[in-house]
Amino acid sequence: MTDALNFEGWSCPLPLRDYPNIVMGHGGGGKLSAELVEHLFLPAFKNPTLQALGDSSVLEVLGGRLAFSTDSFVVQPLFFPGGSIGDLAINGTVNDLAMSGATPLYLSAGFIIEEGLSVAALHKIVEDMAIAARKAGVMLVTGDTKVVEKGHGDGIYINTSGIGLIPNGVNIAPNRAKPGDVVIVSGTIGDHGMAIMSVREGLEFETTLSSDSAALNGLVEVMLELTTDIHVLRDPTRGGVAATLNEIAKTSQVGISLDERKIPVKPEVASACELLGMDPLHVANEGKLIAIVPQHSADKLLEGMRKHPHGAGAVIIGEVVAQHPGVLVAKTGIGGTRVVDMQLGEQLPRIC
Repeated sequence: MTDALNFEGWSCPLPLRDYPNIVMGHGGGGKLSAELVEHLFLPAFKNPTLQALGDSSVLEVLGGRLAFSTDSFVVQPLFFPGGSIGDLAINGTVNDLAMSGATPLYLSAGFIIEEGLSVAALHKIVEDMAIAARKAGVMLVTGDTKVVEKGHGDGIYINTSGIGLIPNGVNIAPNRAKPGDVVIVSGTIGDHGMAIMSVREGLEFETTLSSDSAALNGLVEVMLELTTDIHVLRDPTRGGVAATLNEIAKTSQVGISLDERKIPVKPEVASACELLGMDPLHVANEGKLIAIVPQHSADKLLEGMRKHPHGAGAVIIGEVVAQHPGVLVAKTGIGGTRVVDMQLGEQLPRIC
């Protein structure tokens, strides 16, 4: 028989606000990212619009409503199966606008380029951005370029900001999930994160994994034509489905219950996650959305979503419940239940 554990001298990890320096996990979309926003940015810039914590902010302007969003892209490598930092930068901001129900209209782009990046690589990135913008039906109308010394930029960083117009009658926000709603995912999860991992040095897999990077405004437009009674839309990027649903549960003060058997994961993604000891629920996506809608609208929405290329794999994966507010749980394949928390930091750095 072993001696009882001695807890003397043990301590819990420091909360973010006590960390003396920024670590990579602060950009991972997990608890550290959330604490950075909650304890630093929100108090400094406090206002009702920012505190809504949506993918984009909704602004009342001249009797109408605009969605406004910004995002920065630091992915490595710059080119990966299924996309590049260029189309990712366009699709990411288009999707942030679409998740408030807005029709994306205009984008800006800021380029921070490292000395030594080949002109051919920059040309390919810009070409990918132009193609993605045309596909999404948006115009890039302003931009900025800076060049930094070699060794200070990792190739290129891109920031994109965007403005979209929200149709009358549309009210989509992270705090609108209600008990009785169902949770829909538009397709397989984990594709983007595993595609990035597959091309990183020393971690190549035998099978081909491809990013799902895509603009989702067309899919959202189809959904809104079927019903405007959509409570929440989010694209589960950094932190994956787990972080996204935890944020919604916390913001709406509801519980969310998933059925793991219904969550779509490609076999090659599932195998890669198993090999690396990762949970697909925590892996990033760049071409999928989560929709939380009233149960009575679900069948009609699913039928419409499945007719769109980016919603062909749409399924219901769970429900919103009154129990355990602020907590995400999952029913496992063997009949148990587990709490699915946000990651503290990140599983995969620099994935978007």
